Amino acid sequence: MIFYVYMLKSVNNKITKSYVGYTNNLKLRLKKHNTGTGAKSTRGLKWKIIYKKRFYDKNLAMSYEYKLKKDKKKRKYLLSLS
Repeated sequence: MIFYVYMLKSVNNKITKSYVGYTNNLKLRLKKHNTGTGAKSTRGLKWKIIYKKRFYDKNLAMSYEYKLKKDKKKRKYLLSLS
């Protein structure tokens, strides 16, 4: 099975927020975030995917997700690219 670690950016120009997560179905997960049934912290905003990385092992994906969530410097860099 394939897993993705992804980073979202809020579409609203007034508010710049990011969110990092992992999933095995990227399209469905984005749809959930945008319809308010995803993570609690993403509700009320529209999102777009600005970064994704593929993994073939769930534990590696979860480990990378944790690292990316904590790495503020890399998240800021990825936000600047979008």
